Amino acid sequence: MSLHFSNEEFKNRKRKVLESMKKENIDALLIFRQESMYWLTGYDTFGYVFFQSLVLNNNGEIILLTRAPDLRQAQNTSNIKDIRIWVDKDGSNPTKDLIDILNELNLKGKKIGIEYEAYGLTGRNALRLNKSLENYCTVEDQSELITKLRVIKSKEEINYVRKAAELADRALDEAWKHAKAGISESKILAEMNRVIFEGGGDYPANEFIIGSGKNALLCRYQAEKQILNNQDQLTIEWAGTFRHYHSAMFRTIPIGKADPKHYKMHEACVEALKKCEDKLKPGNKIGEVFDIHAKTFDDLGFNKARMNACGYSLGSTFSPNWMDWPMLYTNNPYEIEPGNVFFMHMILMDSDSNLAMNLGETYLVTESGNERLGKQKLDLVIL
Repeated sequence: MSLHFSNEEFKNRKRKVLESMKKENIDALLIFRQESMYWLTGYDTFGYVFFQSLVLNNNGEIILLTRAPDLRQAQNTSNIKDIRIWVDKDGSNPTKDLIDILNELNLKGKKIGIEYEAYGLTGRNALRLNKSLENYCTVEDQSELITKLRVIKSKEEINYVRKAAELADRALDEAWKHAKAGISESKILAEMNRVIFEGGGDYPANEFIIGSGKNALLCRYQAEKQILNNQDQLTIEWAGTFRHYHSAMFRTIPIGKADPKHYKMHEACVEALKKCEDKLKPGNKIGEVFDIHAKTFDDLGFNKARMNACGYSLGSTFSPNWMDWPMLYTNNPYEIEPGNVFFMHMILMDSDSNLAMNLGETYLVTESGNERLGKQKLDLVIL
């Protein structure tokens, strides 16, 4: 069994979940988020694309319902002792197998919390689940019960985040080394991923974003790979990933020669990031961090080019994305605490001039403020 955390760490996590369940007055929790399963038990898989559920009752009993390919996956990566298999067949409905488990745990007529906000719980499976639980028990959406516990990182988790940050820094070195006129975006991606894997890292929870020319204004991965021109702009968003923990970074790199507006946009990004750093402190609301970001860009004339969010929490996440709860947008009431890890991205996409400028870094919130985990310079690097 290859567990990435100590037994004491897992005991503390389980204790916190049971305490939260007691506060919410629920008798059991049906866990569908892979992030929650990994955090609670170590279970590491992409099998959540099919129906599977981890059942936790208020006595601390844990039962995993999954498919046959994930039996040994759970045995090898988690501390789960009781693993049940539902059988693939035409017309199969694994929610009926789940009801059998709930009956074993005497949960009929009880109050059950469900993680509905989960990529593995498709709309069809949610409908089947609700139908099976109809007149069986009281159901309550508890999608964020474990998520709100995961947002504060332990010392063991922070060690992994720091390792991820080191890998992200190495990847930027490779981007600066290879991003030249005549080079393909594919080559840059290959070299960035190479150093992360050679450093013991993992696949990230979503693809790296890369684009040049007009595609430098995109905030999502897309399949086109271009050759860098003599004068160009290259946008890259990536993350170092270690044991599924992420540390993300964001840069726009002028190639050959920067447009005069690139300089002004970069200065605005640096100013906005620094002001966000000053606001990212325990006791402040993350909505306040966004507001200073927005005011800085708006005062500098970049209102139309900025986004309506400027970052989000990072941690151990699985495909399809590395964004975690909560997000930095206006009026978000979440109060910043030590142990939070936030990726703050200053994004400017100017469609009028077809120019982009992005600057993003990952921060660990400390007792007195925050620490930028990446060690690379924030200067505008022109290659």
